[in-house]
Order: sequence, then C-alpha cells, then structure tokens
Amino acid sequence: MKKDFGLNVETFLGCDKTIEEARIVLFGAPFDSTTSYRPGARFASRTMRAESYGLETYSPYQDLDLDDAAVFDGGDLELCFGDTSRALEEITAYTRRILKLGKLPLMIGGEHLVTLGAVRAVAEQYPDLCVIHFDAHADLRDDYLGVNLSHATVMRRVWEVVGDGRIYQFGIRSGERAEFEWGRAHVATRRFDFEGLEEVVSSLKGRPVYFTLDLDVLDPSCFPGTGTPEAGGVTFQQLFDAVMKVGSLDIVGADLNELSPMLGESGASTAAAFKILRELLLRLESKYLIAK
Repeated sequence: MKKDFGLNVETFLGCDKTIEEARIVLFGAPFDSTTSYRPGARFASRTMRAESYGLETYSPYQDLDLDDAAVFDGGDLELCFGDTSRALEEITAYTRRILKLGKLPLMIGGEHLVTLGAVRAVAEQYPDLCVIHFDAHADLRDDYLGVNLSHATVMRRVWEVVGDGRIYQFGIRSGERAEFEWGRAHVATRRFDFEGLEEVVSSLKGRPVYFTLDLDVLDPSCFPGTGTPEAGGVTFQQLFDAVMKVGSLDIVGADLNELSPMLGESGASTAAAFKILRELLLRLESKYLIAK
C-alpha cells in the first residue's frame, strides 16, 4: 500500500504535476491473479509509462496538450498477489484517499477485477453512482470455477454495489447464456458495438458516472495484447469516438484495464492503450484547458 502521494520516479508522459496541483490522480493496480486464460496484465501500467515517451503530449484529435493538464501520476500500488480480497481492499483504500482530496481517480489495471475495488470507494461518496462499461465480455457470472471474485464476475459484483438499472454495457460479444439472461433484468447491455451510447449519455447528464474500459472491446486485429482476445470487436476510431462521448459526462472515477503488453509483441497494443489513455485524460480535463 502506498503511504503518501510523493512524486513517482517514472511517470506517464505529461502526468508530472504535484498532488496539490492535480485534478486527476493516475495510478496503477498491477494485479492479474484471477486471469483465466493468458496472464500478464499486471505489467500494463509499468510498460505504458516507459513506452509513453514514444507518444506526443499533444493530441491532434482534440487540439489539447497533456503538458497543460493537471494530472498526478502516483505510480503503482503494491498489491498482494496471493490474497484477492486484500488486493481489492488496498485499491479501495487508495481510491478513497484520492476522493477525500477532491481529486478524480483514474486507474490502470491489471485485470478487470480491479475495477471492483475502485467502484466500492467511489460509490461510498456517490450513492447514486452509474457505471458505463466497455468490454468484449459481459463479466456477469456469479462465480467462476467456484470463486466469486474473478475477472469473469466483476460486473456482477459491481451490480451488488450500485444496483439495478445503473450499469450500461457496450461492445459485449461474449458470455454464457445465463449471464445474458440474468442481465436482461438488471443491466443494460448493447451487444457488439456502441449503438445507443448517445442516448445513454444524454440520459446520464448531471449524474455521477464511473467509466470502466476493458481494452479487449477492441478487435484483436488492432489489439492482440490482451489476456482473453475476442474476434469481432470495434476499431480504434470507434472506441475513440465513444470515449469522447462518455467523457462529456460527470465522470467521478475511471479505469482502463486488460492490456497484457508481452502478448502484443509488436508493441501496437501498448501504443493503442496509452493513446486512448492520453485522449481520455485530455477529454476529462478539456473543460479546464479550453477555458484557458
């Protein structure tokens, strides 16, 4: 568990403000102990930081620059790989500390289960929290191989925190029949793409929203570096456009997860991940930067 908010030795490109200056706190949750197929997501945040220096701070998409943004990179949490519950508790505690400072937590996973730790903390502060979820997988199982805390059960556990009608899923193209049947009564699921996202965004204006982005929503042709690739995904441009729409909401917490850098040997997956991260950070900061 990190004990303070001192400057991290290695930061994501352009995210070197102090904790006092920052509006967003970026941090890594290097945990992938429940991964069921190909592990490696625990190396995502470290790799993204190192390789982000091949990227520009300036976004030609938004005409904004990370050098002008107020982002503090707090580094990675030291999580217990052998105790899933304890790892989640540490994520919750760190997220809670960020929120108490009036900052927005943005976490880099890790496997998707890490989302549960952050959502628990955010929901304490925002009891009417809604969740927007981009993913290839429904993640609505009640258990996986007899275990309730798994990357395959994360959205079921998040539902237990926020309740019915508050989770909006997009891009889903994989899951058990039972997941989809259960989901019809409890969550809103859009299969395969982002159709209907504009209407959801419009309906959530003025409400606190947590945004969780599982990068395997992307098609493996442009994002092979993930533990559970699923054919038939969205393109980078489709994902970018969707992230811009979600970023217009009152985002009170967010995460980006399921990059396994060594599974994308060319480095293209890591490049896609940190480019999406740059654009998300700038979208969240845009109201302050445009006003300058």
